[in-house]
Amino acid sequence: MSREFWDARYATEAYIFGTAPNAFLASQAARIHPGMRALAIADGEGRNGVWLAEQGATVHAIDVSPFALDKARKLAAARGVTLEIEQADVLAWDWPEAAYDLVVAIFIQFAAPPARERIIAGIRHTLKPGGLLLLQGYTPKQIEFGTGGPPDPANMYTAELLRDWFGDWDILHLNEHESFISEGTHHHGRSALIDLVAQKPG
Repeated sequence: MSREFWDARYATEAYIFGTAPNAFLASQAARIHPGMRALAIADGEGRNGVWLAEQGATVHAIDVSPFALDKARKLAAARGVTLEIEQADVLAWDWPEAAYDLVVAIFIQFAAPPARERIIAGIRHTLKPGGLLLLQGYTPKQIEFGTGGPPDPANMYTAELLRDWFGDWDILHLNEHESFISEGTHHHGRSALIDLVAQKPG
């Protein structure tokens, strides 16, 4: 999925994934504290980054599409918060070492193997010792629902896969479930989801 793909998708006045935060992310509000430095990966139109900033986090939001990031700036201004916004392709980004207290990875399943291994390695590299990863994605069963996400099951997550990636961290929460979600026009309906909260060893 190229920058051109995402530019075409985001080149509309509407917020295609809505302006409310992802429900799983919002459910983890107690783990987010003022002053945390947070990285919002592929944050798109800003719904999650803006919400994190509203919780008092210092948010670095990255996305490949300038169209999406323009909308993120507008949403942040409307909500009275500030984001550090950077246009970046996460597959080519120079992940800073031990730079963030919190990494948020919500529906970043645009990369298939082996490219996504670079993202996972980047997450592991960029989170500070003791820092938290909050991740939600689709499981392969999502293909049956067709209510969002890529059409290829190879892009999806399983509990086994997440344990392979982060099993040496403290897994605080790992849950596969089917739930109804309503996030704009592109994530809507019954969905096959997996949630992860993992803490990097301190």
